[in-house]
Amino acid sequence: MEKFIPYDKLSKKKKRELAAQRRGSWGMSPVTRKPTNPKAYDRRKARQTDDPSDALCFLGGAVYACPSCPNML
Repeated sequence: MEKFIPYDKLSKKKKRELAAQRRGSWGMSPVTRKPTNPKAYDRRKARQTDDPSDALCFLGGAVYACPSCPNML
């Protein structure tokens, strides 16, 4: 039978092991979650909405439709 040692007097390594054992039995994630703010600017969302068919090529001062974009002009 192991001798009882108070939690405060355990070594740092033993405290980590004990905490990991206790955390393993949780049924949910302890991280606080909240919905994203819909009014906040999101760089990823702005990048995804860029449509390559809106691109125009500027060659020699003239505007040309990109040959890779069949929907242009």
